[in-house]
Amino acid sequence: MTEEKVRLDKWLWAARFFKTRALAKDAITGGKVHCRGERCKPSKEPRIGEELMIRVGYDTRTVVVEQLSSVRRGAPQAQMLYRETAESIAAREEAAALRKAGALGIQTEGRPSKKQRRQIHRFREQ
Repeated sequence: MTEEKVRLDKWLWAARFFKTRALAKDAITGGKVHCRGERCKPSKEPRIGEELMIRVGYDTRTVVVEQLSSVRRGAPQAQMLYRETAESIAAREEAAALRKAGALGIQTEGRPSKKQRRQIHRFREQ
């Protein structure tokens, strides 16, 4: 499982951060993956002990490379390739709690009733 050289996009795919290698490459070129605080290229070769900041969806993870692999395996083996920092886990859980509480978006009671819809149309006409 340990290899000398692996491309970063291939490692991200093998570690199951992205479903396809093309998505991993697009994320790297789009600036969603940083190595040592700087943007990097898909052909970069990660080293054991390097810290990567990976943004997937709403979440940003800071992980430390533990092992290198270019082979995509099951989730338990993929999780052995990296170690997420404690600060990253805490920040992700806090952000998820805020999203769940509705603090970041508009919270509605659902679809408007027929009466409420008529009121909306009257308001827009005026």
